[in-house]
Amino acid sequence: MSVQSIFRGFANPVDPTPAELRAWAYHPDTIPLSTMPPDWDLLVAGDHLILTLFELALDRSCPARRFALHCLYIYAADGIRTNFRAHPKRRLRKMVEQAEQEGDELMRIWGHNTRMLLARPDLFDYHEWCEGGLVRSPRRIGKPVRSS
Repeated sequence: MSVQSIFRGFANPVDPTPAELRAWAYHPDTIPLSTMPPDWDLLVAGDHLILTLFELALDRSCPARRFALHCLYIYAADGIRTNFRAHPKRRLRKMVEQAEQEGDELMRIWGHNTRMLLARPDLFDYHEWCEGGLVRSPRRIGKPVRSS
């Protein structure tokens, strides 16, 4: 992966290109998250940028990796909670499989949690999935439902 050596800013921060997002992710101090538009995480966690965010979350050396992982949690929850009207189920399943096969523990936890939410949408908690709770305190959610 080639990383831009200098981040020159976003042409439109509300709708960054994949190249701009990738360049920023390797130089996030140039434009701190605190200066981004409100709910920027929700704005970028869509289909247009999700594969870029996924690549960034897989890269352990990416300085904005936690932000990218946070966006993956938002994307997964949004897709599942809208019964995949918001995002394609097939894309999410492929990302989960890739995270489980190629990812480190943080990515495998995201994959597990996404599978759990698919099976049990009642496990959704806005704070955990959309406000970064599962990124700040990584853990596997849910327990298998036991048959009596």
